Amino acid sequence: MARPIWTGTLSFGLLNVPVSLMAGERRTDLSFRMLDSRDKKPIRFERVNADTGEEVPWKDIVKAFEYDKGSYVVIEKEDIAAAAPETHESIDVEAFVDRDEIGTRYYEKPYVLVPGKKAEKGYVLLRETLKDTDKVGVARVVIRTREYLCALIPEGDALILMLLRYPQELVDPEDYKLPHAASGRYRIAPKELTMAKQLIESMAAQWKPDAYHDEFRKRLSAIIQKRIKSKGKTTKIADEPVAHVDETTNVVDFMALLEQSLKSKKRTPAAKKTAAAAKKATKAAKATKTAKAAKSRAKKRA
Repeated sequence: MARPIWTGTLSFGLLNVPVSLMAGERRTDLSFRMLDSRDKKPIRFERVNADTGEEVPWKDIVKAFEYDKGSYVVIEKEDIAAAAPETHESIDVEAFVDRDEIGTRYYEKPYVLVPGKKAEKGYVLLRETLKDTDKVGVARVVIRTREYLCALIPEGDALILMLLRYPQELVDPEDYKLPHAASGRYRIAPKELTMAKQLIESMAAQWKPDAYHDEFRKRLSAIIQKRIKSKGKTTKIADEPVAHVDETTNVVDFMALLEQSLKSKKRTPAAKKTAAAAKKATKAAKATKTAKAAKSRAKKRA
């Protein structure tokens, strides 16, 4: 079973839905190691001082920003911590926009949101409402230490969290030399347009992603398997342990929260007390569990 990348709450208005953020893509690239051709031993890359050539241990490595050629300013861990976002445990929806308003260039990486136990109602409520209104939720989420802009998009039974690029990360197409004028300037005849449309219509089909495969990877994998068999080599990969996802037993009055959200006209979650109470309850549950385990061990010793 896949492990969640992040667990927390999905917040819109005053509603908080416990969710897990799961991988939405699978990397299928073939990875290679570099070997010494003379004895087929792996090549090791070392961290060395540019002046002395000596290897530098991790404990002596610091991060720095090169503000000018050859000039650096060291950035301490405290500096990074001070700049890091405060919220790490929630996906905060800030607005709902029409689905077609977000250009395709903004979409970067997909994740799948999975509801926590007994949190399905809030999940389905948001999913179906987004479908009915043809809207997507624009939110912010902190993964590890970085804050990302993201969009919540309904797809089938799932809520997809799509990381978005910030505008400053995109290159303006106007920076390139593009044919801006109408087709008449390029002597495209009406008949040519008609024929081009007919060609497109003749090739029109339903989108079936399963019909497309990475043929290069398939052929290269076959060559690799053939080489492995010829050399009699096999590789074993140990499975990683599955992380435990905490259960939630919150019973929520969705109608009341929706009414409060509409009355307060809050577009960002204002549920700090709710989050604090949930955190306190989680700590209490863990403490109770620890106490029971200690009591059980004491009985066994007796």
